[in-house]
Amino acid sequence: MSGGGAAGGLRIVRLANFVTPASGGLRTALRELGRGYLAAGHEPVLVVPGGRTADEPTEQGRVITLPGVVLPGTGGYRVLVDRRRVRRILEDLAPDRIEVSDRTTLRWTGEWARRARVPSVMVSHETADGVLRTWGLPEAVAGGAADRLNRRTGWAFSRIVCTTEWAEREFVRIGARNVVRAPLGVDLAQCRPGRRSTVLRARHARGARVLLLMCSRLSVEKRPAVALDALAALRRTGVRAALVVAGDGPLAGSLERRAAAERLPVEFLGHVADRETLADLQAAADVCLAPGPAETFGLSALEALACGTPVVCSASSALPEVIGDAGLAAGGTGAEFAAAVRELLARPEPRRRADARARAELFGWDASVAAFLAAHDAPVMRSGAVRATPEVIV
Repeated sequence: MSGGGAAGGLRIVRLANFVTPASGGLRTALRELGRGYLAAGHEPVLVVPGGRTADEPTEQGRVITLPGVVLPGTGGYRVLVDRRRVRRILEDLAPDRIEVSDRTTLRWTGEWARRARVPSVMVSHETADGVLRTWGLPEAVAGGAADRLNRRTGWAFSRIVCTTEWAEREFVRIGARNVVRAPLGVDLAQCRPGRRSTVLRARHARGARVLLLMCSRLSVEKRPAVALDALAALRRTGVRAALVVAGDGPLAGSLERRAAAERLPVEFLGHVADRETLADLQAAADVCLAPGPAETFGLSALEALACGTPVVCSASSALPEVIGDAGLAAGGTGAEFAAAVRELLARPEPRRRADARARAELFGWDASVAAFLAAHDAPVMRSGAVRATPEVIV
């Protein structure tokens, strides 16, 4: 039922849940990969949940929005639950490939693709056992549940794409043979050390000697309270530090109340929608904190490195693999994060900022797009030609 695109271009239909206007890494990855697929001569079509039906051309290709159900306690995340409607969209689009960014509620689309003989890719944006552990399941229980889920996922899709070796381990553990690795990337022109502004730094530091930044969704699996713990630990040891938090989520209120009660110098900016403003913040900071213990890549950390700002990340995540020597990994406590911050600050500033930028330069979006297209067995079409899009009633 697939139909080839003009001049050999492929229609790559991408499906994702948990995407909102305030989303972070996933939204960025979808946008950049879609733009790359277009530039390579293919036709990306993204299907996501939203508050209303829409169908519009964008810089990342066509985006179809279907009404989605809001998940309570997630800060506005929606999911596509109307399988009949999604199935009809897939049948009308007649994709040459499908790419799915949700291994749970959208796993059935891999089974649809298998029956329709459409090659399919599932992108592992999080580890199943890591997420289950962050929600309080014991390690053994989480591991067993993750293995069962991953076996079904491995069967449903032609290929599983993991962005790091760390993310790949849970599939290697079950003997999956259809796993490929494709790293994400960073906009090295937008995120650059030259954005660093001493005026902006002083404005947010408010007299503090060290400016910390955390760019994260404020939800339980991201462990944002660790950043406040680290700030408190630093100040107890005489380090005059301040923290800026860029992000929103269900824990925002409790974190703000805690900072006020403990008189911690924390500035909560909420979701920062403008990418230029966020890059300026990332360049202005002295150290960025990434406490999420189940991150499979960490785009905001990579953006900070590209801006010349070193990162302290959770040792239990994939970020140590991404940041290399341009930052430090710490245990899960605020005291351990504070110790890592002090160790980073002991390095000469020019050296630590140059190391951060050099590490980020290993991760351009061009290489990422090429790796994802290879996972799809999709060639780069130099002509950039794509076929016309038929009308779809959504």
